[in-house]
Amino acid sequence: MEGDEEEDYMSDLFIKQDVRPGLPMVRRVKEAIQKEEKQKEANEKNRQKSIKEEEKERRDLVLKSALGNENKGFALLQKMGYKSGQALGKSGEGIVEPIPLNIKTGRSGLGHEELKKRKAEERLENYRQKLHMKKQANEQAADQFRVRFKTKQEERKMEGDLRKSQRACQQLDMQKDIDVPKETWFWIEPEEEDKKDEEDKEDECTSSDLSVSEKLHILTAYLREKHFYCIWCGTTYEDSEDLSSNCPGDSAADHD
Repeated sequence: MEGDEEEDYMSDLFIKQDVRPGLPMVRRVKEAIQKEEKQKEANEKNRQKSIKEEEKERRDLVLKSALGNENKGFALLQKMGYKSGQALGKSGEGIVEPIPLNIKTGRSGLGHEELKKRKAEERLENYRQKLHMKKQANEQAADQFRVRFKTKQEERKMEGDLRKSQRACQQLDMQKDIDVPKETWFWIEPEEEDKKDEEDKEDECTSSDLSVSEKLHILTAYLREKHFYCIWCGTTYEDSEDLSSNCPGDSAADHD
């Protein structure tokens, strides 16, 4: 019916009604809100309840009410001495309240909830494994960076020790009137002004086959044997016996 239909508050009819100058605006708005709420309540009362809603209301009503003597099971319990509110069992160690009903409202099959729970746990475990693998990868990358950084530092230190050994070898050889080094790389090579001949190039290629650590080991051994000199001690000893008895060792690690 047209009278039961909800009024349009944006229509001209509603705007024009009751707009007397003496009526405050707040009052008019409050009256409109109250009228709207009453209309909603009327619509809610007139709405027919669904079958599921009616079943739920009946079920809740039955569950809230206590069992009476008309219930055959309860009557049998009373004949055996049971009293209302008493726990079950001979010693009263049983349950007091009935086992609650677990109403299944969805349309999914049996075991569906367990399957969803298991899949959720699997996704969570996979996520944890990914986080663990990512953490391990980050830690491994950090370890590799530290190793490379340490190796680079050790290489720079060995290069400095090699140059120090070359300068010492050149100075000590010249003090003994040795004009030509035993190996070309035993001395610090001067800056090239002219092109070297083929023989010098071959020697250079041969010496470049050795690593910095190998060159350092060979040159320090030569200094100890030939001049009784240790670059890490910075001392020239009198003889091999004096060197062996007073020098900690033939490597930088022995002197640390």
